Amino acid sequence: MNKSELKAFLELWYHKTNQSVFIAHDPISIPHRFSKLQDIEIAGFFASIMAWGNRKTIVSKCTALLRFMDDSPHDFILHAAETDLKRFEGFVHRTLNDTDVLYILAFLRHWYTHNPSLETAFSSALKPTDQNVGPGLVGFNNLVFSIEPVSERTRKHIASPLRKSACKRLNMYLRWMVRNDESGVDFGLWNTIKPAQLVCPLDVHVQRVATKLGLIQRKQSDWLAAVSLTESLKEFDAHDPVKYDYALFGLGISGFAK
Repeated sequence: MNKSELKAFLELWYHKTNQSVFIAHDPISIPHRFSKLQDIEIAGFFASIMAWGNRKTIVSKCTALLRFMDDSPHDFILHAAETDLKRFEGFVHRTLNDTDVLYILAFLRHWYTHNPSLETAFSSALKPTDQNVGPGLVGFNNLVFSIEPVSERTRKHIASPLRKSACKRLNMYLRWMVRNDESGVDFGLWNTIKPAQLVCPLDVHVQRVATKLGLIQRKQSDWLAAVSLTESLKEFDAHDPVKYDYALFGLGISGFAK
């Protein structure tokens, strides 16, 4: 395919997959259960960092986690007593366990006690002139692990470009919070990060499809690969390149690149 044909192909799949029917079976369905800004942010954050493995299991596990918060995560985080936190003992999803969840809850309590939104936790280290959200992700990682001693295993659940991670789950979370279009899939709640600064979430499905389409040459699934893919997508939409994440993911699960 030449460039114009490839753009038409990606646009076709974008419109095919960026629809409300997509929500029900995806982790993004978790924050869509809420209407309060902070509840959407918190539910979306947990749904994104737990987005590893079978989507049905992810949704089920995240549903259980939010039930421990009485399905009112912002209020729970601000007002939970020590006895309430015992509910999380024994919780496990893949490599995420109760120790990790309790640390993240402690950070969120600290943050929301002093701030109205999680947006500034991601944007405070990001300049309007930055090409992508990399500095914001580094700044967020520093903030999360600044409040108290933390185990190395918990650090692995909050990715950073400095560790060469593709930061797939955090980039997906930022897509949810920043992108805003008529479909209503993403929330578009945050304004200080521009859609043009987002980086495409890179997983095995997306990388396989992107490689087949000639959008990426790098073999490693790392930060440089995610940025390289995003730069290729900017050739088709410089202002909203990450919208094509839907097309690439949809093509991946359809078996396009097998």
